[in-house]
Amino acid sequence: MTDVAEKATALLALHTAPELLTVVNVWDVITTKVVGDIEGTRALATASHSIAASRGYEDGENIPVDEMIAEVARIVAATSLPVSADLEAGYGDAAETIRKAIGVGVVGANIEDQLKPLSEAAAQVEAIMAAAAAEGVPDFVLNARTDAFVRGADNPLQEAVTRGKAYLDAGAPVVFVPGPLDEEAISTLVAAFGPQRLTTIGIPGSVRLSRQQELGVARVSYGPMSQRVALTALAELVEAVHADGGVPESMRPLN
Repeated sequence: MTDVAEKATALLALHTAPELLTVVNVWDVITTKVVGDIEGTRALATASHSIAASRGYEDGENIPVDEMIAEVARIVAATSLPVSADLEAGYGDAAETIRKAIGVGVVGANIEDQLKPLSEAAAQVEAIMAAAAAEGVPDFVLNARTDAFVRGADNPLQEAVTRGKAYLDAGAPVVFVPGPLDEEAISTLVAAFGPQRLTTIGIPGSVRLSRQQELGVARVSYGPMSQRVALTALAELVEAVHADGGVPESMRPLN
């Protein structure tokens, strides 16, 4: 477990450093190799939506947890980089799911709060961190996700602040607030959590990465956006073929 613990410590350091950490999410071995081989990639993260879709499941814990963990294990085995796994809401027992993930070499994770009662959600964070410590990985990088924006809380920014602070108090090192965050919202969240404690998601129209770094964001993830970009390229190839075109000259060789 020493190697896993060391990778967790390295991943945590990437979050706490002033330089913004970007992770373009992967969903299988070939995407792991492509993303991991690009110069500048320092860590990897899986996308649960993308893994589920690639295996024929709808998002939302429809893919069985053991099947999800098995796919994540293949990803971990395909790279020497630290890997964080998107494990949805924890499959009914988040601490046990994290324990299984650590068993295959995962050193960080996203877990959704789904706007559960705050006391319950904070207790879940505490249980996850306790389970990680018990597995010998005290620096496990829980990216505690609040769904304040994606589930339409009445005042999503204030809800995210309240929940994020509670999750940090419960031991999470980072809080993930997916949603369309403008510069003012990011500044508010960083002020509430402290610098290098916020993860955002990259979507069309997001604040520029250089500006997010200046504001003190720890990490930007891309969730299912990477798979959507890849599938858009595939669809555009099909459209080009149907229109008497072909493979673009910009295509890169894959090893």
